[in-house]
Amino acid sequence: MRNKSKKEHSIMSNIFYFLSILFKISPALVIGEALWGVILNLPTKLVSILGVKYIIDVITNGESYHKVFIAVGIIAAVLLFGELIAWLFREFFWNTEKEKVYKGLNTKLYNKAKSLDLESYDNPEFYNNFILTIESSSENIQNILNLVRRYVGEFISLLTICAIVFTIDPICLLIIGVIVVIFTPISKKIGNLQMQRRIENNKYHRRADYFARIFYLQDYAKEVRMNNIKPLLMKRYNQAADDVIENQKKYVAKIDAVYFVQETGVQILGFMLVLPLYLGYCVIKTNTLSAGDFVATFNSAYSIATAFSFLTVGVVRNFSEQAKMIEKYRTFLNEKNKIFDGEKTAEITKPKTIEIKDLSFTYPGNDKPTLNNINLTIKPYEKIALVGYNGAGKTTLTNLLLRLYDATDGKILIDGEDIRNCTVNSHRSRFATVFQDFQIFSCSISENVALDINPDISRVRQALKHSGFTKELPNDMDTELLREFDDNGIMMSGGESQKVAIARAFYKNCPYIILDEPSANLDPVAEYNLNQAMLDAAKDKTVVFISHRLSTTVNADKIYVMENGKIIESGSHSELMAQNSTYAKMFNLQAEKYRKI
Repeated sequence: MRNKSKKEHSIMSNIFYFLSILFKISPALVIGEALWGVILNLPTKLVSILGVKYIIDVITNGESYHKVFIAVGIIAAVLLFGELIAWLFREFFWNTEKEKVYKGLNTKLYNKAKSLDLESYDNPEFYNNFILTIESSSENIQNILNLVRRYVGEFISLLTICAIVFTIDPICLLIIGVIVVIFTPISKKIGNLQMQRRIENNKYHRRADYFARIFYLQDYAKEVRMNNIKPLLMKRYNQAADDVIENQKKYVAKIDAVYFVQETGVQILGFMLVLPLYLGYCVIKTNTLSAGDFVATFNSAYSIATAFSFLTVGVVRNFSEQAKMIEKYRTFLNEKNKIFDGEKTAEITKPKTIEIKDLSFTYPGNDKPTLNNINLTIKPYEKIALVGYNGAGKTTLTNLLLRLYDATDGKILIDGEDIRNCTVNSHRSRFATVFQDFQIFSCSISENVALDINPDISRVRQALKHSGFTKELPNDMDTELLREFDDNGIMMSGGESQKVAIARAFYKNCPYIILDEPSANLDPVAEYNLNQAMLDAAKDKTVVFISHRLSTTVNADKIYVMENGKIIESGSHSELMAQNSTYAKMFNLQAEKYRKI
């Protein structure tokens, strides 16, 4: 990410950071996970040490077998009670609280995603990390809670068993500690390799998933069936899938080799050779351990070894990967915007004069400016058209007007006030927009028009009327659009969808409207009706619209012709036609096509 810290946070810093977020959402879940870990871990280990020692001592001392049966019964009762408590926690509390945490964490992520500048989405590295953070949030919660559960369980068990073993033979603790410390760096290496593999896999998976989605998404259905694009898509999908396979091969050999060295050193050399030799010496040579003491000490030592290994080597290996994911999550949440709030709150009143002065803009990473020294004035209630060939800078200009980006040079004034002096949200609230790449949501039509949870139904009806939407709605304004979640949802043509999007501009109570290709999916009759409705409904608003169909610009108060990021012509339709330059040529060329038809 662009704002990456010079030095990443430590493993435990990231773990505690993430836990603090989870704790704020559901403290009972975090505490419950910790207690759950103790209940699942400690009784079993105590049974394997003290329980087994007691039974062996009873048998070797020739005492009554009745004591053995009682001991077994107590052990069984303790273990069953622990399982019962864990089951009750999981079934009646854990599932509900886990979903609450999922919701809280994802809400935090989505709120951050919504607040990010569009520039962040233009950065491929940031976007890859953004996708990885969003998609792995639920997995991170589950993994961290599982690790915390085991960590606390192992930690409490370690302290308890260490106290027991220390009274028997403290040298065992020294042997185990030395072995684990020696091999700790190896596990850190494993964690780093696993994280690198995951990051690279995510990049390749995203590419493979894109080409896979094309085969089942409705948006692509006609293109796929009417053209011979299948071989191309399959080739690209196979390439991405092969990249994942090759990446796995690259890392598996490395990880397995390092893991083999670690396991051989810790498990075989340390706990299966050095430790048993020492315990055997105590039994045979010094006679300091009885049969029960031998088994209890060995089981204790092995429990301590596994617990200590997890709390040191295991934490480095298991927590390391999660910590690196949390580092990305943390960096994502700390991503700084370049578009800042001003101190003033913009008032939503009648239209005021908009002045664009010496405006230039270059997209991040580009050398050539997209807009170069733009100057224009839009008077209140004017209907302004921006025309020009693709790439002329028309949409970029409206993006700057909306503060989706901030200008590289120059400024935009509304009623003499620099728009950067106002808060971003209050400024954008002054505008209603219909983007060229508008989206229809799987919600009711009233919600789609209002883009609000409490739509004003009468205003929705009026907005749809102005946009020319006439499709029959089986459930009136509650009719669901699309069939994502409702089998009875209605599907719409491109023109009908565009009318719903245009209705949003008529619905919003604001002084300015920006329309980017408002009639792109409409037939000529619908286009004419829309123009008339737009002029009527927006007579008390300032309208800026972008159009490649120059028939829509005829009634504009002023037309600005853009080329290579500059304004090359301006005037009314009749004035530009009289100039017989770029606009006139474009208009006559389009008109000639209609005459031939």
